[in-house]
Amino acid sequence: MAHNLNFNKQTGLYSFFSVKEKAWHGLGQIVENYPTSAEAIKHAGLDYEVIKAPLFTQGRAMTIGNGGEIVEADNILIPDQFATLRTDNNTVLGVVGKDYHIVQNREAFTFSTLL
Repeated sequence: MAHNLNFNKQTGLYSFFSVKEKAWHGLGQIVENYPTSAEAIKHAGLDYEVIKAPLFTQGRAMTIGNGGEIVEADNILIPDQFATLRTDNNTVLGVVGKDYHIVQNREAFTFSTLL
């Protein structure tokens, strides 16, 4: 069975941690005490930001300019589509639409107590 863990070439670490014992795959960091959410994100290598970036395709496009002239472009903007990128290493995570809202890891693991 594949572990499917992200390996960060910059840090040389897998995006995984366990407490006190190795996981079945033997990868990742082992910590002695149960961490807070913020510490867990850091131990697991998930302490990066994600952004939406405009999406382009390579190709030759010809359009008519305002003066009626033919304008050629080598890169074509794909409207209403974006690549999601990790800001620490520019890895593309996926392609999303204009209405997609990014939830950062630190936001997803911020728990509040309900009264």
